Parts: sequence; C-alpha cells; structure tokens
Amino acid sequence: MKNPFSTFNSSYFSAPYLLLTGWVFLIFSCEKKSETTSIKTPIPLEFAQGFQLFQGENFWEIHVTQGYTGAEKTYRYLVLEEGAELEKTGFDAVVQLPISKVILTSTTQVPHLDMLGETDKLIGFPQTDLISSPATRARIDDGKVADLGSGPAANPELVIDLQPDWIMISTLGEDLRYLDLFAQANVPALINGEYVEQNPLGRAEWIKFTGILLGKYEEAVAEFEKIRMAYQEAEKLASQLPSDNRPKVLSGVMYQDIWYAPGAESWGAQILQNAGGDYVFSDQTGSGSLQLNYEFVLDRAAEAEVWIGSADFPDVKTMGSNEPRYRNFKSWKTGQIYTYTAKKGPTGGLEYFELGYVRPDLILKDLIKILHPALLPEYELYFYQKLN
Repeated sequence: MKNPFSTFNSSYFSAPYLLLTGWVFLIFSCEKKSETTSIKTPIPLEFAQGFQLFQGENFWEIHVTQGYTGAEKTYRYLVLEEGAELEKTGFDAVVQLPISKVILTSTTQVPHLDMLGETDKLIGFPQTDLISSPATRARIDDGKVADLGSGPAANPELVIDLQPDWIMISTLGEDLRYLDLFAQANVPALINGEYVEQNPLGRAEWIKFTGILLGKYEEAVAEFEKIRMAYQEAEKLASQLPSDNRPKVLSGVMYQDIWYAPGAESWGAQILQNAGGDYVFSDQTGSGSLQLNYEFVLDRAAEAEVWIGSADFPDVKTMGSNEPRYRNFKSWKTGQIYTYTAKKGPTGGLEYFELGYVRPDLILKDLIKILHPALLPEYELYFYQKLN
C-alpha cells in the first residue's frame, strides 16, 4: 500500500478534514490549558515577613524566604487541592490534599493542629515528652504518635517508614542535608521559619502556613484574626500609659559568667515594650540573645523594679543560693521576679514554649498584668508566675 504521506495527497487536506482536525486540536488545547494553568495571585500577609502566599485555581504556592537565620535560598512549595493537576517541576516540595498523616518537629507547631481541629493527623514527633497539649498527649498515650528521638534528623529512616503526607521542619540549618533524602523518598518536607520573625504577630501568622498545608486556610485566617485583635486591644491599653509610669524591667539570667538577655529588636523585648515596660537593654541592638558581662548588667539594672524571665527556679531563695550575685538586684530583694513556668505538661513540657508563639496575646496580657495590674483587674496570669 502506498504511504499517503510520501507524496502530497489533496484528499487528506479536504475542507471537511481540515475543519475536523481544527476542532480536535482546539478541544485538546483547551483541555490541556485548563489542567495546567499556573495563573496565581499574591495573598498579602499582615505581619509575617518570612513567607509569601500565592493562590491559583485549585492550588497554592508558598515561598519561604526566611526558613532559618541567614537563609539565602527561597524554598518554593506547591499545594494542590483534591483532584487538581499542575506541573510539579521546579518546587522543593509538593503537597496533595487531602492529607491524613503529618509529622511535626517543634512544639510551637502543635497548637496549630489543635486550633484547626486536626490533632488526629499527627503521627510522629521528636521527644514527645516535650508536648503539653492535652489532645495531643492523649494521642501519644494511645500509641498513635511515634517518638522520633532527640530531633527530626535523629531518625530520618523512621520518618520515611511512616510515609507522612508531609513533615514540617523547624531548623537552624543543620538538618537541611536530609531534605534531599526526604525528597527521594517522596516525603514532602517543608521548612517553618516562624522563629526568625521578631514581630510577635508575625510569628503567630505562620498558622496560615499550616492552614494551607491542611486544607484549612480560611479557618487559619479566622484564628489569626482573633489573636491579632486580642493582642492589639491589649497593646492599646498599655500604649496610653504616661512615660513616667513604665517600670524598669530586667530580663535574662547568667550562665558561666555571661548574662543572656533578649536583644532590643527581639520578639521578647518587643512584647515587654508593648506591655508598658521600660526594658533596661532597649539600646542594645540585635534580634537574638545578648551576651553581657555582670558588671554592665548590674550598672544598668540594679534598681529595676521587676525581673522577667528568670530561669526555672522554685523560689527566690534558691535562685540567690544558686547565684549569689543575683542578690544585688532590687527585684531580687523585693521578690518581684516572674518566670514563665506556670503551666507544665504531665511529662515536663512548658506550655510557654508550645503555645506562646501562636498566642502572643496571652504573653502580652500576662506582662501587662504584672507591670500594670490595674489595666486588667479581672485577668489571671496564664504563662507567668511570681516566684515565692
């Protein structure tokens, strides 16, 4: 049989044939375009600076620009709604909704699941004793949450064996070598850089990051708005205080002759200022931890009325016995020392280090109650307690 394409044959290019071919090509092109369109719209964030959101039809893109301190790479994640199809190349991780199994690696991420009604999705966590959440502890006690060991990188093989729909990593950078391993094992690994944020509400806004990964963005927005409103209402109360009604506040503790305290641009220092305190190190720039010598601290804070965030001592006397130099501060002599250890989980985890990131409004109200009790007469301390 003669090959019809070996020479030009007009019968194959008749008008009906061309018309039919055109319609088939048009239909195929439209179908392909509807499945792979990547048009997206930026979704602005109010306070967080470490990630960006983009929404498309049946998909989300999350760009994490500050996954850890000093990060130079932007991590791009694709989250697909149920049944959605899109080109998946060029992303550091792809999450397909709906999901049923997740692994977290920081206690600060646990409240996100609780607040969004997804606690039952957690199947793995490093050092489960650190978790205080009653709902999550119930799962742990029932044997439904695997203990990954001393850190997310301690047992990557177990993570892979569990085959979660995604793992959320909070890292200082040392565990990044495992990202390729997880990718090869088809385990989406996403970096949560909330701790890099220094605006208290910026840290809380990372609940939107988790909300998208759970398919609950709208619920996450609603939760954040409640936190934002509560924080700003409390902040407004304290902002009306006259400048001469702001008690001097000392923060930090000594460790091997070095005094560690929050830098002036840090998350902790900002909340102190928002609570109406006069932070004695407000001119010591930095968003991390200051390292100061004792003589400098004593010169600055000997007469500070309140000491916030001391170590986990049972009482003032023990604190002074442990470090006699503490006795030289007015706040030690008057017993005006507060620590964030009021709430501990049944296995020793401090709720402050779990819930505090996403509920800065509670921390702010605690500090206002300590520094200006008349502003919140009915409020009871949540995280903080006064040392006996």
